[in-house]
Amino acid sequence: MRQICFVMRYVWALPATAVGLLFAALALCAGATIRFADGVIEVAGGQLERIVSLLPPSARFVAITLGRVIIGIDHAALRRVRSHEHVHVQQYERWGLIFFPLYVASSLVQLLHGRDPYLNNCFEREAYGRDDEA
Repeated sequence: MRQICFVMRYVWALPATAVGLLFAALALCAGATIRFADGVIEVAGGQLERIVSLLPPSARFVAITLGRVIIGIDHAALRRVRSHEHVHVQQYERWGLIFFPLYVASSLVQLLHGRDPYLNNCFEREAYGRDDEA
């Protein structure tokens, strides 16, 4: 039974992971390298930091999780934020593909209430809360 649950978590997150693999492929074309950490694909480096710096300030990131794929500006940054990003992996395992609209909806609710759409997002609060516990 335990093995079935393990497989189902991967399968449930698979559509989001497919999106992550698409972005990972683009990152690899920009010179990023791939590593595996605790069952998660991590892609970082190359020109990613420069590319991310071209995004609007509100869209910039150090790392972003898409299913079981984490993309970061460099591998040192990924080591620093690994526990936080792994909470997002667990969220994808819980919510599957609907995590995308749920995340956006949480940000929009925060924005409409005059709060920070990132820091007050319920999914980020969970991830930061687990960081504090670690």
